[in-house]
Amino acid sequence: MTSAVLAVERETNVGMGQIAVVGRDQVARSVLGSCIGVVLYDERRCLGAFAHVVLPASGGRAGSPGKFADTAVPFMLEALRKAGADPKSVLAKITGGSNMFSADGPFQIGKQNADAVRAQFKAANIRLVAEHLGGTSGRRVTFHPDTALLEIECVGQQVVVI
Repeated sequence: MTSAVLAVERETNVGMGQIAVVGRDQVARSVLGSCIGVVLYDERRCLGAFAHVVLPASGGRAGSPGKFADTAVPFMLEALRKAGADPKSVLAKITGGSNMFSADGPFQIGKQNADAVRAQFKAANIRLVAEHLGGTSGRRVTFHPDTALLEIECVGQQVVVI
């Protein structure tokens, strides 16, 4: 099970379907479109997990736990617990969910991903404290577990920190 967690360097790039657990003096980075960047963290322990969620539900399909909202959140909680986090202190932030394909079409995977992640938080009793979602452009994001801040860069916009 731990093979799904990336080996973490000072800076770890989290690709589609991947999960990284980061602590003091480390950061997790990703580039997101319709995917959701899920951050779970224990602020007191300066410990967090970042997942690059691609799809809302596994539907029994094989794949990395980070690929699907319904497998990523439980996996992240367990990985944080094993790393020393208090599951009762874990908070969440999410970003991404851009509408990369069509502003008004039926295929709104970004919104579906965000809704699925929120449903997982509710099921696990995790408090969502901040989100930066939607739009029509991608985001470059960086999570800092030392400060629990998530920096979000969108083309042509000022950096947002949540």
